[in-house]
Amino acid sequence: MSPRSLRVIKPEIRVLGVDDGKFVPHSKSLVPVVGVVFRGGSWLEGVMSTLVAVDGLDANRKIVDMITGSPYYKQLRVVMLNGITLGGFNMVDIKALNAQTNLPVIVVTNRKPNLTQVHAALQNLPNSQTRWTAVLNAGEIFPVATRSGKQPVYVEIAGISKEKAEEILRLTSTRSKIPEPLRVAHLVASGISLNST
Repeated sequence: MSPRSLRVIKPEIRVLGVDDGKFVPHSKSLVPVVGVVFRGGSWLEGVMSTLVAVDGLDANRKIVDMITGSPYYKQLRVVMLNGITLGGFNMVDIKALNAQTNLPVIVVTNRKPNLTQVHAALQNLPNSQTRWTAVLNAGEIFPVATRSGKQPVYVEIAGISKEKAEEILRLTSTRSKIPEPLRVAHLVASGISLNST
């Protein structure tokens, strides 16, 4: 597959925001992961979901299957993640996700991750080196001010330039400093979790 081009970013670019729901830490359970398709930062167009294991190693495979099996896949132009961890320390390798979906990946977090603390925490889990490789593959963490006067979000990217990522983040951050695809994915995933307990 050849990479999807982002020469011009249209106001109604289709962006997939992905976030996980609530879960019991250190449990042998599954956590819902929700993807919402947004047209720019304006309106919700579709929803998809999957389940990943708490502290497991299946996040990449499950997200790739969710995306490529979706009826929205051909229209998607970007994937946004709320951090690279799902269900505790089930790590998403964004380089692999970019390669396997043929879509640029933008990771957004509210606070800059402390990589020293993350590395230490991973030592308590099996396959710690595989998980740490996913952290390293996420690359440089850089701040982006998505809205004037607001604190920045922290961003990592794969398959897209900083400039294009910043343009998309500002376009989709219509109601808060968090892009709408991620804000709504978080709300939906949290609602599914609360209703399932």
